Amino acid sequence: MPLLWAISGIAAFLVLFYICQAGLNYRRPWVLRRMHASSRRRLEEELTPRQKEQYFGGEDWDRVPEDYRPLAKLMRECGEGNRVYAGNSLEIITSGLRKRELLLQDLKEARHFIHVEYFKFGGDRAGREVREILMQKAREGVEVLFLFNNMMRGNVPRKYFREMEKAGVRVLAYTHLRTGVRQWFMHVNSQNHRKLVIVDGKVAYTGGMNLNDNYFFRWGDTHMRITGPVLARLQASFLDSWLSSCGAIDGPVSRYFESGFPVQEAPYGNKLMQVMVSAPEYPRPTAQVAYEWVLEHARKYIYIQTPYFVPPQSFLQALKDAAGRGVDVRLLLPGWIDTPFVGPANRSYYAECIEAGIRIVERFGVFNHSKTLVADDVFSIVGASNLDARSLKVNSEMDVLIYDAQVAQEARETFLKDCEKGRELQIEAWKASRSMYQKFASGFMRLFHALL
Repeated sequence: MPLLWAISGIAAFLVLFYICQAGLNYRRPWVLRRMHASSRRRLEEELTPRQKEQYFGGEDWDRVPEDYRPLAKLMRECGEGNRVYAGNSLEIITSGLRKRELLLQDLKEARHFIHVEYFKFGGDRAGREVREILMQKAREGVEVLFLFNNMMRGNVPRKYFREMEKAGVRVLAYTHLRTGVRQWFMHVNSQNHRKLVIVDGKVAYTGGMNLNDNYFFRWGDTHMRITGPVLARLQASFLDSWLSSCGAIDGPVSRYFESGFPVQEAPYGNKLMQVMVSAPEYPRPTAQVAYEWVLEHARKYIYIQTPYFVPPQSFLQALKDAAGRGVDVRLLLPGWIDTPFVGPANRSYYAECIEAGIRIVERFGVFNHSKTLVADDVFSIVGASNLDARSLKVNSEMDVLIYDAQVAQEARETFLKDCEKGRELQIEAWKASRSMYQKFASGFMRLFHALL
């Protein structure tokens, strides 16, 4: 009898939790914007006129492909500072070992400041390698600001971060009651899912890779090393995250813009980029708006890879509509997933997608954590947003839009090569392979699509 009561209690709690979560709207700009007022005010008051021009200045609209100018303007309207920046250089990183090599070297060369913002930061080899460098640079007098998502620290003990603080690293937990009960509650639900490192205002890293052994040594993922004017937006985004989490900045924020964001040599040079910052305080879900716009306006093809495919209904319909127009729509999804509940939810969408003309390729072996899009040989996205309701509507995310034919064409070739490592699903074979248990699990987990 006690066991029955316990099971009944747990079931009742889950039902209540589901009803509350699915029915609440967490996009409340009038509540959340107050959390970010300090950072906006300091940028407006403390930046020099030249620095304001770097961040708030005009656009390079004539460089944007004509068909995609409405998207670039729409992204500008969706978030403050989401302007288009020309003249950037970047390297697209598809190997954790390559990110490790580049990142550790750039951190070692830091002279003035290092700003770190990560969803997951491990206590394993990868995390310790980065931590040791951060601690050493702090001892040398380099300012090191470290913002981490403490809801996702797993089994990493608090002592691990206290040792960083003793070395001089300024460590800040994203979710903490010091911000007040209201903000704490909003942060618990709206997680900071961004991955960002900025070194001396000269180089930045962002994309899908967190900092632990999975991303450095085991999984497949896509990240970027960026230099150039677009760092002004990345720097402002970090300052907003830090200040809105009750972090302190000593002195004017203008010093973080003094480098002028120089351009370094890289595989891709002189590229047009736009940082797409998504957050629940914005009136519209920025990432979802961007993806659905591309789906509605693409003419030839759209290739997307994501580890977690639990799309909102409007996104799913946009995928189907694009395929119905004759656009070549393909999804590259992992054959196995690190989160057990998401796998069945992912697969609950496969049959209707394939029947609508969307081609799905499952890749086995290495878990593919990449979040990318490429369309029509002119446009691509690399970032942190998954294709699920939490990333698209609730979490704080960061993605980069690249308006460039060279990058898009090579991203297309990379996507097609990765597809060769997987298998394309055929509708009849897919349906025949599904057991009753698998069908039930998929249908059940799809009920919780708004929470995954």
